[in-house]
Amino acid sequence: MSPDTDFEVDFEGTVAVITGASGALGSAAVDRFREAGATVCAVDVIAPDDEDSLLERDPADESALAFYEADLTDEDEVAGLMDTIVDDHGRIDHLLNIAGTWRGGDHIEETDLAEFDMLVDVNLKTAFLAAKHALPHLQETEGAIVGISARSSLEGGEGDGPYRITKAGIRLLTETLAEENRGTVRANCVMPSVIDTPMNRDMMPDADHDAWVDPLEIADVMAFLCSDAAAVTSGAAVPVYGEA
Repeated sequence: MSPDTDFEVDFEGTVAVITGASGALGSAAVDRFREAGATVCAVDVIAPDDEDSLLERDPADESALAFYEADLTDEDEVAGLMDTIVDDHGRIDHLLNIAGTWRGGDHIEETDLAEFDMLVDVNLKTAFLAAKHALPHLQETEGAIVGISARSSLEGGEGDGPYRITKAGIRLLTETLAEENRGTVRANCVMPSVIDTPMNRDMMPDADHDAWVDPLEIADVMAFLCSDAAAVTSGAAVPVYGEA
């Protein structure tokens, strides 16, 4: 069941681009920003009608959600995507870089290069390219970027080094974007631990699921970071651990 919240934001007249929109956290962010009145442009390689998608779209109301299928590791596709979104909706105010994945289990000497490359591409390259090509439009609207780092990025660990490395990269990308765009575009990221998703429940059936954080709670923090209430906040990595 979704958590109750008293936090309200008004995104009427704004356009939010949300990557990784078909996943658990991405779809929660889509719901949160639509609830706040934003025009949401949902981006993923998995379409809403795919069985693996958690993104819901009313087939009777195609205008309710704008979905864009794109490979965010392809720079030409990302550049075209941002131009298309601006052509369709006139502006970009919020960029939520949620696209990402997790892999772990192997020590560095046992990690295939293909797995390392995949994590760099999906977790870090997508965020870099989306920010790069959204920035000219975000600078015009004095908008905001929010990325997804991880608590595990704060230190090295055993078995999931490449994942931690990419999520540490998100923090440094965030700080760089904040510094380079001071006074125009704000950039922040959140650091989850274990998110209460169907995939995580399948992977860890015996864990204490009640201690995990609901995706909608994280989406609330992301909405706050894009709102006027966080107008003086940029370059931050915000913990969203809950009790996990």
